[in-house]
Amino acid sequence: MKNSFLVLSIVIVSILSCKQSEDSGVKELAEPKRQSPKAIAFQVENAKQWLLTHKTDSAHKAIAYAVNRTDSANFAQMDSVVIPADLTGDIEFYLPFPLKVNYLRDIQKIIFFSYPTQTFATYENGILIYTGPTNMGRQKDMTPTGLSFTNWKAEETTSTFNDEWDLRWNFNIQNKEGIGWHQYSLPGFPASHSCLRLQEKDAKYLFEWADQWELGEQDSVLVKGTPVIVFGSYDFVAPKPWLQLIVDPHALDIKEEAIQKETMPFLSEILTAQKNRETFLASKP
Repeated sequence: MKNSFLVLSIVIVSILSCKQSEDSGVKELAEPKRQSPKAIAFQVENAKQWLLTHKTDSAHKAIAYAVNRTDSANFAQMDSVVIPADLTGDIEFYLPFPLKVNYLRDIQKIIFFSYPTQTFATYENGILIYTGPTNMGRQKDMTPTGLSFTNWKAEETTSTFNDEWDLRWNFNIQNKEGIGWHQYSLPGFPASHSCLRLQEKDAKYLFEWADQWELGEQDSVLVKGTPVIVFGSYDFVAPKPWLQLIVDPHALDIKEEAIQKETMPFLSEILTAQKNRETFLASKP
C-alpha cells in the first residue's frame, strides 16, 4: 500500500512539473552532444610548419584559426600561433563562452560579442548553440557596447567607410551608425571601423539564424530582431589576450555569472521585445 502511494505521488509530481513547464512557455532544449578533449592545454608553434602537418585536417585548422581569432589567409601569414595540445574536441571547448547559462533560459535567442576575448556566441534558452572568433572595432573606432537588436540584412553590401569594400552576409545592428557583423579579413586583433568582422562560415550562420526587424508604415519599427549584447573592453597596448592560454588554459573563460551580469540590466527590454515578436507572428495570417 505504501509503495502504491509512493508511485502515485511521483506520477502526480511529474504531471504537475510538466504542466508548470508548459504554462511558463519556456522551451526546454536538450544540450547538444559534444566531444570534449582529454585535456585543455595550449602551446606556441610555427604557423607555416603547423599547416604543413595539418593541411588536410579541416576540423583542426578551424580550431586553430578560432583560437588565434583569425582566418585561413591571415593564419598562413603569421609566425607564432597558439595551438591546443589536444585537438580532438569540439570548437566550443577551446573558446571562452560557457556551454550553458541558466539565467538565459527564458530568452529564445540572444547573441553575445566579447571585446576582451574577441569571440561571439549564440544561445537558445540558455544553451550554447554556436561560437567563433571575431575582430571588433579598432581603438580609433570601437564597437559600441551594450544592447542592440538585429535590424536588416543583405547577402552583399558596400561599406559606408569605403565603397570599394564589399561586405558579405551583412546583418545591421545599429541602423543610423551603419554598424553590424559581416564577413571580412580577420588579422587576429580588433581592426574594424566599429563593425564585427567574422569568418565567412560564421557570418553566414548568423545571417540565417538571427531574425530581422519588422517595419510598419513610414518605416516605423513594429518588432525588433534578435538581441545582441556587446560587452567588455580590450587592452590595445597589451599582448594578444589568447597568449595567456599558454600559461593558464582557462585565463579567458567567461563564467555564467559574467553573462548574467551583462544581461541583467537589459532582461526586461529583451523579454518585452520577444513577447512583441510572438504576438506579431501569432497575428499574421
